[in-house]
Amino acid sequence: MPSQTPPTEPTSRPRLSPRVRRQVDRVTGQPILLFPEGVLKLNSAGNAIVDRLDGRTVDEIIADLEAQFPAADIRTDVITFLKRLHYRSLLATSSSSAMPAVQTPTGAMPTALGRHVALANNTHPPTYRPMGLLAELTYTCPLHCPYCSNPTQYPAGRSELSTDQWRGVIKEAVDMGVLHVLFSGGEPLGRKDLAELVACAREAGAYTNLITSAVGLTEARATSLAAAGLDSVQISFQAHEATLADDIAGTKAHELKRTAAAVVKAARLPLTINVVIHRRNVDSIAEIIGLAEEMGAERLELANVQFYGWAFQNQMALLPTHEQLTRAERISAEARERLRGRMEVHYILPDYFGDRPKPCMNGWGRRYLTVNPVGDVLPCPTASSIPNLNAENIRDRSLTEIWTNSQAFNRFRGTEWMPEPCQSCDLRDVDFGGCRCQSALLTGDAAATDPACSLSPFRDRLTSIVDAAQTPSSMPGYVYRANPAN
Repeated sequence: MPSQTPPTEPTSRPRLSPRVRRQVDRVTGQPILLFPEGVLKLNSAGNAIVDRLDGRTVDEIIADLEAQFPAADIRTDVITFLKRLHYRSLLATSSSSAMPAVQTPTGAMPTALGRHVALANNTHPPTYRPMGLLAELTYTCPLHCPYCSNPTQYPAGRSELSTDQWRGVIKEAVDMGVLHVLFSGGEPLGRKDLAELVACAREAGAYTNLITSAVGLTEARATSLAAAGLDSVQISFQAHEATLADDIAGTKAHELKRTAAAVVKAARLPLTINVVIHRRNVDSIAEIIGLAEEMGAERLELANVQFYGWAFQNQMALLPTHEQLTRAERISAEARERLRGRMEVHYILPDYFGDRPKPCMNGWGRRYLTVNPVGDVLPCPTASSIPNLNAENIRDRSLTEIWTNSQAFNRFRGTEWMPEPCQSCDLRDVDFGGCRCQSALLTGDAAATDPACSLSPFRDRLTSIVDAAQTPSSMPGYVYRANPAN
């Protein structure tokens, strides 16, 4: 864990965390910070401060900038900037195993740093610019989690993409503006060419994330991936202890995961722990947080189950009660404050328990794309559940053409497709109508107002499911995830 010394103390020597990489966005020409599943834009002032996160003390950084810009309120701005990075756990101190930042041109310093030094900038990416690629390398997985978001009906008729085909996808995606490549599955470690694909993404300039069950993540494999340029590792855990975790996963894997987490730390790779929260493990959320602390994770995702794929088949077995969620939210909020600057804690409320829908994938076809194992290109990982979506394949058309012109990506872009009450809603450009997959699953119509919205005419279809799960007479068994047929 990074030191708990506040990075704003005069004698502190803040550096960027090892999980942060700085580079220039090739689309906007703007300096940016990349970190697991995140990007922060830097204006010239913020970039100048980052230049000085090289072992100098806070007072030395301030003195250097004050000598150049005596009229500016440098101290306030530097402290504000450092606090913002610290709150996102993006800083390390001299006692941490920090790595130097990738250097980028600073650009001209302003005459005064200003009050919005951290991330303010008037440069915005194009309306429909992909920034994240989810590369689902295979649907084969050693686990059988009953909440897996993989499709229950796997695509048939085509083999998995080859190494060269994946290389082409990755390079074209980065040329289109993608900043993050997330290697997922199934279990991406099942691909022998994983290190080659990581190296391809890193050489192209993308931040590389491995999303894994960690089964098969040996010391040799971790060393190979680190050498290839892997930026971060996310390991899924099912619970805080083996008996429950292995029952949820449908196989004995918990102790293997613990060992793999230690391997990740030994390889000096940033570690994220992801735990899907549901009825069976939500009451152990404090212990789950403790497990992540024990393993030295820099980031913890407490992601309440979202009901797509296999989870939709297991609703009654997975849905928590209102009381369970209230307690979990309180415990996670307390942990987020207690661990601020040491471990980033994300608690994600399930759609079924909110009043407003989330801006799913930051809007349909706006920022993210998924390429599944056989090469189908989708606006989100679960979009194959939408009837008649007509997803196109990279074997038949370029990634750029699919992103720009395909029926699948344009079907729910913008707001013109929206029905009422979405069409007249002031938040239509905030939540982008919610989740199309959820609408399709709950109403049979992907264009319907997401029932996660309290204004949806289909709201009762969601609330009836939640109400039925509050006092079940008995908990049903799981329908476990199956692997694709050979």
